[in-house]
Amino acid sequence: MGHTEADLAQVLHTGPFHLALRAALSVRGLPLQRVQHHLAHRGIKVGVTSLSYWQQGARRPQRPESLRAVRALEEVLDLPGNSLTRLLGVGEQSEVERPPSRSYRSLLDVSDTVEALLADLESPADRGLHTVGHHERVRIGAARELLGRDSQHVVRAHRDGVDRCLAIHHGDPGCDPARVQVSALENCRTGRVRRDRESAIVVAELLFDTRLRAGETYFFGYGFEDGTGGPSAEYVRGFTYAGGQYVLQVRFDEGALPVRCRRFSQATTGAPRGGRAELTLSGRHRTVHLVEQGVRPGILGIDWDWE
Repeated sequence: MGHTEADLAQVLHTGPFHLALRAALSVRGLPLQRVQHHLAHRGIKVGVTSLSYWQQGARRPQRPESLRAVRALEEVLDLPGNSLTRLLGVGEQSEVERPPSRSYRSLLDVSDTVEALLADLESPADRGLHTVGHHERVRIGAARELLGRDSQHVVRAHRDGVDRCLAIHHGDPGCDPARVQVSALENCRTGRVRRDRESAIVVAELLFDTRLRAGETYFFGYGFEDGTGGPSAEYVRGFTYAGGQYVLQVRFDEGALPVRCRRFSQATTGAPRGGRAELTLSGRHRTVHLVEQGVRPGILGIDWDWE
C-alpha cells in the first residue's frame, strides 16, 4: 500500500528511521538507483545496497560519511532539515571525526565497503543464525599491536539450509589486509575471502561441515592472524541482534602491559560510552575479560591506556 503525505508527516515525527525513509521514498516516487544518482551529484557515494538496508531496518547509518548521506537525503527527498537525522538519535557532534581506534564491528556498524563485500559474497541481511554463545580471545603483542584473535562460536539455525557464516575483521590503522591470515580451526573450512586495503577490512566466508535444519545448533572455531597494524587501544564488538552469552578475553605480552583497562558498552557508535568498569590484569596470564550473559543489540568492548 502506498504512503500519503500525511503518513510521511506522521512517521517523520514518530519514527523509526527506516520506516520514515521508506515512506519518503514511496511518497516521492524515487527508485533507489535514482536516489544514488542524486547523492553522487552532491559528491556523496553510497551504495544501492546500503540504501536498501537502511529502509529495511537491516542497517542503521552511523559512520560520519553515512550521516552526511542522510543529511543529503533530506534535501533529495524534499524533507525538513534534520528530520531523518533526528530519528537516528545523533547530533551535529557526530560529524566530528573520532581518533582512530582498534575496532572490530559486526553488522551494527558497517561501512559501505563492508556492505559491498558482503553483497559480493551474496550475503542476506538475515543469515539465519542466532548466537547461543561466543568466546573471543584477542592477543596483543610486544609492540602493542593486535597479533590476532580467535573465536569459538555456538549458533542455532532458525531456518533450514544454513551452511555458512561470515566473519569480519577490521584492522587497526596501518593494517595490511593482504597479510591478514584467516584460519578455520574447528568444524568449518575457509571459503571466499574479500579484502579492502583502504578500510583495512577482511571478510571471510566460513563453510560448515553440514547443512543445518531449523533449530539445530552448531559449534565452530576460526581465527584471524594480523600483526600488521599500529598500536592497539581497544577491542570493540557490535551486535545487530540479541543473542546468548558473549565472553571477550584480551591477553597482553608480558613486555607491554597497559596501565589501566576498562570494559564499556554503547547503544550505538554515536552514543556516549557507558557501563564503565575497571578490569584487573590477571597476574599469571596477563589477561582481562568481560562476560555478558544475554547480549542485546549494541556494542561491547574493552579499552586500555598504555601510559
